[in-house]
Amino acid sequence: MSGKPKLNGTVLIHGDATVTGSSKRFEVAPSISVTTTFRTPENGWGDIADFRNPRRHVYSRYTQDNSTRAEHILSKILDGYAITYSSGLGAAYAALVALQPKRIAIREGYHGCHQSIEIFRKHNGANLPVIDLDDEYQPGDICWLESPLNPTGESKDIKFYADKIHKVGGKLLIDSTFGPPPLQYPFKFGADIILHSGTKYFGGHSDLLAGVLVVTTKQEWEKLFNDRTYMGLMMGSLEAWLLLRSLKTLHLRVPRQSESATEIARWLQGIVSTPVGQCYDGIPGGTVTKVWHSSLQGKDARGFEPSQQMAGGYPATFSIMLRDGDLAQNFQFALKYFVPATSLGGVESLVERRINSDTKADPRLIRLSIGVEDVEDLKADLRQAFIKISQPKAKL
Repeated sequence: MSGKPKLNGTVLIHGDATVTGSSKRFEVAPSISVTTTFRTPENGWGDIADFRNPRRHVYSRYTQDNSTRAEHILSKILDGYAITYSSGLGAAYAALVALQPKRIAIREGYHGCHQSIEIFRKHNGANLPVIDLDDEYQPGDICWLESPLNPTGESKDIKFYADKIHKVGGKLLIDSTFGPPPLQYPFKFGADIILHSGTKYFGGHSDLLAGVLVVTTKQEWEKLFNDRTYMGLMMGSLEAWLLLRSLKTLHLRVPRQSESATEIARWLQGIVSTPVGQCYDGIPGGTVTKVWHSSLQGKDARGFEPSQQMAGGYPATFSIMLRDGDLAQNFQFALKYFVPATSLGGVESLVERRINSDTKADPRLIRLSIGVEDVEDLKADLRQAFIKISQPKAKL
């Protein structure tokens, strides 16, 4: 680890240049290779030397060009040792297998991770207590922190929880899916393992499933690699190629999405502050009752303020609360540019009534994933939708 993570075009486009196992060194754009097996060298598998930087490939269950190259780029921009998985939830489960916690401290966040924890508990005879983030920790615990939080986009104090779990010898895993580079770098604040659903911002085009874990030492990476091999959680060849392609524009997409989301969140806050019977920018007051976003948080009781750890910008996905469930149902289909769909992080803006995918969500809750469209066009789209659904007995 260099201590100086970078996110710029040079690293993203050329950060895999040192991968010695690549068989297509003269190509500008990497090929899609669908082979699962490779010719055995005369001197046997000893020629591989190092699975993190193999001299050649022997079987795609272990390594292949595009996944290895993507892992090198991810390692550089996240300042650690990155390993890819077939999905974000696959990566989450692999982290549990590696950590073998006696208890898990967690609160809120992505419901899929909670379900992965439940499955892991079943495999442990359910003898695995789940406690709250603010409960007292003890040896054997891990802290599972998500920041920014899904679906609201609120930030949690990474350093506070890292210090708390480290006092009992435990480790902090942070799901940083909502805070990809350059928005935040969790290792700077004491995180031990970083989890990303690579499906989201690393993929960025709504066309692949991927997961990523990042650790601080090669020894930890080697353990994860061995586990991944025999759990069968490696990425497919096409998905690895798509991920490698997408990483080349991460520095262009994420700052644009973050900037637009912050502007839209603050604009929406104006609706919240407008009394019923009055209008804000043409939108009736009372239509939106709450906006969650890291930029709107302010300091908490301990003095934490999100800009302290999100120096690169605020999340591009956040949530709003509408006046009632009927408005929320109609709103998702009244939009022109926002696509009604689950997931997030793509170049196209998405809108989701969160109860569609998370049955425990408030029926009034709407999650917005901001894409790379013109921000004024997105605001105009939201405006017309709010006005439309506010009309009596609006027919969409």
